[in-house]
Amino acid sequence: MKEQTILFDLDDTLIHCNRYFDFVIDQFVDRMLTWFSGHQLTPQHIKKKQVEIDLAGVQIHGFKPERFPKSFVETYHWFSNVLGRETSETEEAHLMDLGHTVYSYTVEPYPLMHETLDALRSAGHKLYLYTGGDATIQMKKVADSGLHDYFDDRVFVTVHKTKEYMKSLVHEQRFDPRRTWMIGNSVRTDVLPALHAGIHTIYIPAHQDWEYNTGTIDVEPQGAFYQLESLREVPPTIDEYVKKTASL
Repeated sequence: MKEQTILFDLDDTLIHCNRYFDFVIDQFVDRMLTWFSGHQLTPQHIKKKQVEIDLAGVQIHGFKPERFPKSFVETYHWFSNVLGRETSETEEAHLMDLGHTVYSYTVEPYPLMHETLDALRSAGHKLYLYTGGDATIQMKKVADSGLHDYFDDRVFVTVHKTKEYMKSLVHEQRFDPRRTWMIGNSVRTDVLPALHAGIHTIYIPAHQDWEYNTGTIDVEPQGAFYQLESLREVPPTIDEYVKKTASL
């Protein structure tokens, strides 16, 4: 079997992530409804504005850890200005602290994460991790989930997961596009950059996803492209493709 280079996304591909953000956002909404009682504010209004502000922040700052807590404060300021309510430093500090709690949850692997990685490693493939976010936070997740055993020093962390970064990664690491795969849940930061880089791509949609990860797949694949339901399908899918193209 020909050795393949396989890049995995981390959050909501190998480990759960968005469920914790949703939980903290629900706490933020409860706090806002308490502070703005009597103003006919609804959870939908609050969530819509917070997502709008958060998405704008990602476009500018990428996946920096301060972005998410600051989206709470900026949403709070926006409604305060619109509804004529006084703001306070105490409430702002509370929202910043609340936002930061999302980074303290215990890491929970996706079902069959270890089995999937074991199977690919046993088949002789080289595994890499390519994730967006703050390096300290992401490397703690790697350590807490036992992923060092699979990726060692083959971990790439960036605050901006773009097609330009993906292309530079493939070039600098001298990956052979004919034997390189990207596996992830985000159309925007995993699928489209991989397709633009001309490498094989496996898209595994998350059950709970963030609006930022959505997008239109409008790039013609130069290699293999699969949409799978779960991690367990990855090893046999790659195995089948390698066998099918072995003589090429």
